[in-house]
Amino acid sequence: MSKDLVVPFPLPAEDRASSPYTGFTRAHWEAVADGLLGAAWRWATPGGALLDLPGRPSRSGVRSDGLEGFARTFLAAAFRVAGAGGDDPHGWLDRYAGGLAAGTRSPGREDAESWPLILGHDVQGQPMVESASVALGLRLTAPWLWKHLDSGVRDRVEAWLRGALRHVPAPNNWYLFPYTVAGFLESVGRGDAETAAARRRALELMEGWYRGGGWYADGDGRAFDHYNGWALHLYPVLDAHLAGEGGAAEPFGGRLREHLGSFGLMFGGDGAPLHFGRSLTYRFAAASAVGLGAVTGHTPLTPGASRRLVSGALRYFLERGAVSRDGLLSLGWHGPHEPTLQSYSGPASPYWASKAFVSLLAPAGHPLWTDPEEAAPVERGDRVLALPSPGLLVQATRADGIVRLHNHGSDHVRPHEGESAVADDPHYGRLAYSTRTGPTAPGNVADNRLAVVVDGRDGVRRRIRPLGAGEGDGWGWAASWHRPVFAAGPPMVPGLRVESVTVARGAWEVRVHRVTGAPDGTRLTETGWATGPEEPLVSTLLPLYGWHPEPETLRAPQGTACVPWAEVPRLTGEAGGSTLHVCLAALTEGPPSGPAPTAVADAGGVELTWQDDPRRTRVTFDPVAVVHG
Repeated sequence: MSKDLVVPFPLPAEDRASSPYTGFTRAHWEAVADGLLGAAWRWATPGGALLDLPGRPSRSGVRSDGLEGFARTFLAAAFRVAGAGGDDPHGWLDRYAGGLAAGTRSPGREDAESWPLILGHDVQGQPMVESASVALGLRLTAPWLWKHLDSGVRDRVEAWLRGALRHVPAPNNWYLFPYTVAGFLESVGRGDAETAAARRRALELMEGWYRGGGWYADGDGRAFDHYNGWALHLYPVLDAHLAGEGGAAEPFGGRLREHLGSFGLMFGGDGAPLHFGRSLTYRFAAASAVGLGAVTGHTPLTPGASRRLVSGALRYFLERGAVSRDGLLSLGWHGPHEPTLQSYSGPASPYWASKAFVSLLAPAGHPLWTDPEEAAPVERGDRVLALPSPGLLVQATRADGIVRLHNHGSDHVRPHEGESAVADDPHYGRLAYSTRTGPTAPGNVADNRLAVVVDGRDGVRRRIRPLGAGEGDGWGWAASWHRPVFAAGPPMVPGLRVESVTVARGAWEVRVHRVTGAPDGTRLTETGWATGPEEPLVSTLLPLYGWHPEPETLRAPQGTACVPWAEVPRLTGEAGGSTLHVCLAALTEGPPSGPAPTAVADAGGVELTWQDDPRRTRVTFDPVAVVHG
């Protein structure tokens, strides 16, 4: 059942004939773009170079935040106008033309309009991020904006953009920002050895970061999250599309196709993306890869399923207060939510959501808009999908539309970094995430976490080492190990190691942990899903082996991104030497359906019995293996 839309700007009437799931059409996308742009431009400087949106500043400062407001809204306007073949009924491009002239007149000056210079990521890096949106916006609108700019303005814009080519990006998806700048410059006849080098370097790094199955690591470590879609796939595939290269987009087009084969399952029946990873305030940008696949043809999804996903994600946030009463995207998830943010998040950061408007590059007669909406992957049946490359296990149930992600491979710890418990990140370190819940905030009881407690100090999971993943008919598993680290006292306990296996079937998830090297007197805790008391959700956590028989319920008064106040079930137990611990968890709308599995443990591992399946699942260690048969 759809909720009422909460936006302060007009939208067209819903079309439930062609869009039975969302009611949204292409006209809704144009109206949302126009509404967001109109609200943001009320905060522009007189010359239009900076959009100083209200709110707490990012660590980069208010001038950089103002540039961010210009660049990210420009991207929305560019998709809007380019998708309409240059039709610009609200005159957006005239405003951005004025801003380009004013912002590049004297870059680096502390006046009312000047843009900050683009420097290295560790000096003044955020303008490099925004240079990609400026360059992409100019490339998309070149026939109607760039070609009509004064030659002096064009030269000044090029000079400012070239700062992205001459300074060091952060060691991750940032290398695609100079790549995008270089692509624009080459598209307007201003390429040279410098632009070629920037593009070559980015493509070389992309090959090293590609881990298979359609998934890139965001840098040299093991960070797998929404940056796959809204950065690592988007920039090279869109670059090839705009260049008219078609099949020359390979290997990137094929990788996007493969990515969407799994990523399409990561949206709930209510349209929500998974609440997992950083920069979640970009919200419906999570659907940008789906729209890009539809626009370019690099997708396994039908046009109707693609529209179901992109419009479902857009509607999900519009229904839940992501747009404030003054028409601005707030810093948060549904509405404002501080624990969702990072230190680099500023008032204009949410406008990376503009990337979702890539869908508008499909014209009105495109099948993305003319074919009827079809069911999303989660709405077609229960499914468990193992992704060995990123070390993830996706579990989706049709009855309640919930998608869960069991994380056994993504940690956002760079190879050169130590494992500091102080840097514990709730957006990566938890065992599981979903489309209906968010992680609890630091300082509250942590959801979905196994904690090894030594001398009263909780060990946390930082670097995750995957041990494998696999799937069968209606079931799947993923495994990893970690070395618990501690915030106080010794950073780690020599020899202490935790091997964890998740086995998912239907709505049930069995969590198996082997703890080795634990000092005598070590205590263990395991928590389940964090839910609010007024939600229809049920968070189940039951001991099967190695835990005290009765779970307890703790409170998280800061709530999550989905609820203002939450409860978290917790199990407790003891460890020493080598011990095995098995529990049963579930996140469901209403009590879990189907009988719960049982477990029998021995020295070699654990055997799971499913009441509705004569086959049994055997989990063993040395090495870790999971067999169902």
